[in-house]
Amino acid sequence: MISTTSSTVEMVTQGKLEINEENAEEKNAGRLGCFGWLLVIISVLFIAVTFPITLFMCVKIVKEYERAVIFRLGRISDRKPKGPGLFFVLPCTDNFVKVDLRTVSFDIPPQEILTKDSVTVSVDGVVYFRIHCPISSVANVSNAHSSTRLLAQTTLRNVLGTKNLSELLSDREGISLSMQKTLDEATDPWGIKVERVEIKDVKLPQQLQRAMAAEAEASREARAKIIAAEGEMKASRALKEASLVLAEAPSALQLRYLQTLNTIAAEKNSTIIFPLPIDTMQSFMQRKL
Repeated sequence: MISTTSSTVEMVTQGKLEINEENAEEKNAGRLGCFGWLLVIISVLFIAVTFPITLFMCVKIVKEYERAVIFRLGRISDRKPKGPGLFFVLPCTDNFVKVDLRTVSFDIPPQEILTKDSVTVSVDGVVYFRIHCPISSVANVSNAHSSTRLLAQTTLRNVLGTKNLSELLSDREGISLSMQKTLDEATDPWGIKVERVEIKDVKLPQQLQRAMAAEAEASREARAKIIAAEGEMKASRALKEASLVLAEAPSALQLRYLQTLNTIAAEKNSTIIFPLPIDTMQSFMQRKL
């Protein structure tokens, strides 16, 4: 009990220290120092002296789908991006970075992947993402778009490497959702929201395609033979029942004979074969004997 309590106290203390460090960093990030404020005051005085000219240097415009992250003496001046519309910057101490908030799509190049059942396939896809936190996308990563592209390629390899070939061909939607969740969690510190991931094409080796085609053809032939055998069995049963009916009524055989002659005559054949009943032949054979 004592060890458990002490470990709990240490975890709580460590958490408080981390929180205090983060708060201290945030407070220091907002401070410019005496020399920094001196430069800001000089910049403001310079603007006041050359007001009509510096007005064009101070006023900036960002579009509806853009945001501006302002750096004052190398520090982010405000924890909220500016825009859309007009905003003001100091010409000597401020610079800003524009961030596009629109959804961006890119193609994942074809990746040679070894599946779980040791089959090599080539898979490509497409990713849709957007920036939801401009400050994080500027301050936490050097190039958010390039980093997301590289991470998407490695994530595609890692996710598909745990799947069988049958799962890869049949469960594309599940694989896309898994990739989206993994990418979204990885890029969240960069201020990026992954909206959608889609698998475009899965290319199999030619030998594997031929083997799969031969397997499918063999299975289709096996099913066709089974269906034909079942048809023959049903036909034999029907013929057996028909023979029993004809044996009970000999006149029915004569009617069937006439119907067959009618069908043959309707086809305009030059030769008509008249089958003779076996009973008639048996009567002639008995007379000869």
